[in-house]
Amino acid sequence: MPEEKSKETVKQLFIQFLEARKLRKTPERFAILEKIYTTTQHFDVESLHEAMIENGYRVSKATVYNTIDLLLEANLVRKHQFGGNLAQYERVYNTNHHHLICVKCGKVREVKDLDLMSALNTRKFNKFTTSYYTLYVYGVCSRCNRKKTKDKNEKK
Repeated sequence: MPEEKSKETVKQLFIQFLEARKLRKTPERFAILEKIYTTTQHFDVESLHEAMIENGYRVSKATVYNTIDLLLEANLVRKHQFGGNLAQYERVYNTNHHHLICVKCGKVREVKDLDLMSALNTRKFNKFTTSYYTLYVYGVCSRCNRKKTKDKNEKK
């Protein structure tokens, strides 16, 4: 139920954004928004376009790119550049987390820092209203570390 309420809130925010800019409220834009807000994963434009086609939506890649640009401007989607990988996007309404990025395999893991979240909500920051935050931590994931250890042991 809270998920549906968030989706409706996001839809209303997007409607307000489009109306304020006198832009059309097309079914394709809302279908793209819906698809983004039904996934919790990061995505690139290619995979989003493919998912739209697989789900029976006839949208051009240009429409997907243009809608992503609008959603970025509306602060409903955030763009990430994790290392040398393609640009990745994620929904942002009601989400704050950090990213752990493996420099070997490129895997991205999301983690929440409850201490930071509570610090941002303290009186210490009462003159600062947080819109969102993100932190990128680069390193080697446990899977790649195990593989490296296994490879070392096999060479002995």
